[in-house]
Amino acid sequence: MAVASDDERRAIEKLEATNAGAGLSSGEAAARLAALGPNRLVEERRITFLAILWEEVREPMILLLFVVAIFYSIWGQLQDTITIVVVIALLILAEVLNEFRAKRAIAALRKLSSPEAPVIRDGEFRQIPTADLVPGDLLLLRVGERIGADARLIDSAGLEVDESTLTGESFPVRKDERAKVPEDAPLGDRVASVFAGTVVTRGKGRAVVTATGMDTELGHIAGLTRAVKEPKTRLQLAMKQLAGWLVWVAVGFSVVIPAIGIAQGKPTKTMILTGLGLAFATIPEELPIVITMVLGLGSLQLSRHNALVKRLRAAETLGGVTVIATDKTGTLTENRMTIKHLLTASGSQDFAGKPVTPVARKMLEIGVLVNDVEATDEGGGQSLVGDPMEVALIEGAEGAGVTAAGIRSRFKITDDFEFDTRRKVMSVVVDSDSRRQVMLKGAPESVIDRSVEILEDDGPRRLEPAERETIMSDIDAMAAEGLRVVAFASKDLAPGLHPYRDEAETGLTFVGAAGFFDPPRSDVPEAVRACNTAGIRVMMITGDHASTAAAVAREIGLAFDDGVVTGAELDAMDDETLRETVDTRSVFARATPEHKLRIVRALRENGMTVAVTGDGVNDAPALREADIGVAMGATGTDVAREAADMILTDDNFSTIAYAVGQGRKLFDNLSKGVRFYLAVKVALVLIFIVPTILSLPFPFAPIQIVILELFMDLAASASFVAEPAEKRIMSRPPRDPAARFMDKPMLETIAAGAISLFAAVTTVYLLAYYIVGGPKTAGSAAFATWMIGTVALAYNTRSREPLASIGFLTNKVMVAWSVASIGFLVLAINTPGLQDAFKLTAISGALWGLAIGAALLFTSWLELLKLVTARS
Repeated sequence: MAVASDDERRAIEKLEATNAGAGLSSGEAAARLAALGPNRLVEERRITFLAILWEEVREPMILLLFVVAIFYSIWGQLQDTITIVVVIALLILAEVLNEFRAKRAIAALRKLSSPEAPVIRDGEFRQIPTADLVPGDLLLLRVGERIGADARLIDSAGLEVDESTLTGESFPVRKDERAKVPEDAPLGDRVASVFAGTVVTRGKGRAVVTATGMDTELGHIAGLTRAVKEPKTRLQLAMKQLAGWLVWVAVGFSVVIPAIGIAQGKPTKTMILTGLGLAFATIPEELPIVITMVLGLGSLQLSRHNALVKRLRAAETLGGVTVIATDKTGTLTENRMTIKHLLTASGSQDFAGKPVTPVARKMLEIGVLVNDVEATDEGGGQSLVGDPMEVALIEGAEGAGVTAAGIRSRFKITDDFEFDTRRKVMSVVVDSDSRRQVMLKGAPESVIDRSVEILEDDGPRRLEPAERETIMSDIDAMAAEGLRVVAFASKDLAPGLHPYRDEAETGLTFVGAAGFFDPPRSDVPEAVRACNTAGIRVMMITGDHASTAAAVAREIGLAFDDGVVTGAELDAMDDETLRETVDTRSVFARATPEHKLRIVRALRENGMTVAVTGDGVNDAPALREADIGVAMGATGTDVAREAADMILTDDNFSTIAYAVGQGRKLFDNLSKGVRFYLAVKVALVLIFIVPTILSLPFPFAPIQIVILELFMDLAASASFVAEPAEKRIMSRPPRDPAARFMDKPMLETIAAGAISLFAAVTTVYLLAYYIVGGPKTAGSAAFATWMIGTVALAYNTRSREPLASIGFLTNKVMVAWSVASIGFLVLAINTPGLQDAFKLTAISGALWGLAIGAALLFTSWLELLKLVTARS
């Protein structure tokens, strides 16, 4: 014996306090609103540029830079201080502008899902803000409207609701206030209740609100989403650890080297400013900025291809994805019904909108006439609103040349018998010329039971018992392929006869049946193949039926040789069994939000880097738990978009394959940028060691160190974002999720680059100092060598492949940076005003030759090594 669920019991209690005709009084509604709060899931925080700026300037690294600027303002020169402040401002703006852009972009995507709700209050119809709904409100349910709260039906007529955003089921759910629902019934089977965020597709009804805000099923899922802690990426953890270590190294050198200089008798203020300059240049305050700029500019490129990155970590994580766990409805499929098969007396046939037989034409005519779809004008065009299968019937008829307008002009409806769950059919009586007919559609078994004849192209004939079984067998086969089947019938009536409903719906001629399918997006199979080639496994996790999931999996080329795993089977698995299951099974059906969450956790516990795609509220917890959550922008719900790290503005699964390739390129370029950045940092520290040991003047003045910081670190590192993807980037396997970012090859590359640059600058400085004479001339030659050598090092670092094979000019941003750097160098050394500002002097042609030769010679071995490696 079924018992009332908690929702139903609460509904009954509220109903006792609600007048079923007049609804709540305004006073009672106001009291409940004050006690329970507004019907909202989240309070949106206003996004402002100043708020993000204030958050950034309080970062410890930025505060340290301001301290450096203050000391320079006391002991240094005014232009030096101004230069430092400008550099700090550039660093801050790079972070703030990117964060502001990302947050404003996602805010612009949000839409009010249901701004107003129709209710009865004080005995009158009212449209009230959805936020003002309270438990006990009498809610009116109408076609095309989004339901604003959870509610218990009190009466309905042919009511069907699209619950795909909550359950993932493609087809609307028929509602019946008389149904007795077991206490442990899953959400999709609670047919006596309706839920916030779902849409009425057919019929009408009234319901008493039982839950609002976070107490709704929608709120429950939002709560699950909030409870999931956003994971930090391995790069974030590695960079945090590395930055902490480098701070102490940089501070140590920034203190020790000036202290030794002071002990050697060098000017105290100059040594302190040198120490501050070294701290400014060697403390890795830009490391997060370099990462932000590379990922941020890369994210901008992704946005131009319909992938909007909300959180920059998503751009990094994309390149390492090993599993994509995707929803079905609206992600792999179009989230719209279409006719796939027609079944008539002559057999089953695929339907592709082509010219049809007379019997098939008759079936489409019935589908157009026995139809509650309404046409509305939206955005300058006409939109069909109603049951998705009825929309598909009209679209299918139009595609086959059976125009809805033409049919409705030929037939006049005189009687209309609405659908109900007992009869499982709906019918109309129509007149055309001197002929009166009944036209009917509904559940196949109900239509077959009411039929005595079957229609063929040359007319009706008797429907034999054996033929009934054959038809039902064919219909069962269509259902097994994941199709939702509707049958059609008709009969002639005597002119002027107005039959009762039961009389009209008996003694029918069976016309045929149509199988409906939510088709996969046309480019999804190719995207799945691209992912497989890249070593990425694609999984489907849907709330829909197992047969439907299997049909879609077959269509898109998703392997599921071991069959479909259902939600009931998942419930019976412990965590260890689930971890074993997700390693081998790829299609999961009738999955709840909790199931999706468990599957994603199991994959991550198995060491996978998981991307989850989805558009519904039911996807949100898994989107947040995943290493990267990808939501649909056009059809996705607010909750899904809020939980996601990246949003596909075109709702196109194939965009993911492109984004993964871009993610791999971004990670490659980020690694190269960090290699270059750290090599330059280490080289700068090393360059000060030899002069300190030899008691020589330091090669770089404090202001020069600041300039090196501006040109060589931040600007050069940012140019790596424009580096083209390396060959075969999408045919190599994903990087090992357990691999360290700062692995042995990376450390070796950093050391090689740093030693090369150190050797070039130190050689030129010592030769110039001892042969030519004068610290200013030697320092200028060293400065020129540093600038040229850093440009050469950037080119050597930009690819694992030899430059000759990829082209010197393929990275136009790096070319522009190189020209700007060398142009600045020539002007600074040869222009009197700039010479004074940057503590430089003109150098001879011989020193220019020495600087260029040493810079290229000491870094060229890296390129030679790549050539040898490529040939071996």
